[in-house]
Amino acid sequence: MPGRAREDRIDSAVLAATRELLGENGYAEMSIGQVAARAGLHRPAIYRRWPSKRHLVVDVVADLLGLQPTPNTGDLRADLTAAMRNLVAALRDTSLSHVLPALVADLANDPELRAHFLATVFEPRRRTTAIALESAIHRGDIDPDIDLDFVLDAVAAPIYYRALFGHLPLTDSLAAQSVDNLLRAIAR
Repeated sequence: MPGRAREDRIDSAVLAATRELLGENGYAEMSIGQVAARAGLHRPAIYRRWPSKRHLVVDVVADLLGLQPTPNTGDLRADLTAAMRNLVAALRDTSLSHVLPALVADLANDPELRAHFLATVFEPRRRTTAIALESAIHRGDIDPDIDLDFVLDAVAAPIYYRALFGHLPLTDSLAAQSVDNLLRAIAR
């Protein structure tokens, strides 16, 4: 469909421009006007796709984090460690560690934006981790009585905590340590 290719091109240009501007100027300083100028578009083309700068940034966060699912190879430790290392890399090696704190503040005050963030960023990644954990339960690797929601929160919490507060570095060893501590608590 000819119209769709044009939309994909525009979407890609807008997302790329936003990623660049977030890296250069940060979240607070970025504007839709700057994104439009960088992408070679007019602001209405952006507003037809995203109702606000914040919604656009949520989609860029999803793009930067990637929606690589947690693998489900049958080796829960390896699968969770791979997923947490991907998360660490996205938060450490992109502008996300600078964007996330300001975006989280906006999520607290905007229920529609929060719903968009949960649907676009949070739930897809969480769902794949839940599948890997449920498979481990069925194999008998972990306690079937775990509180799955708590476990899903707990495995990534140290990583997000460091990304939000920046008090200690985000490292691959943090990813492995988070997984190992969690598995000690829930192993059968």
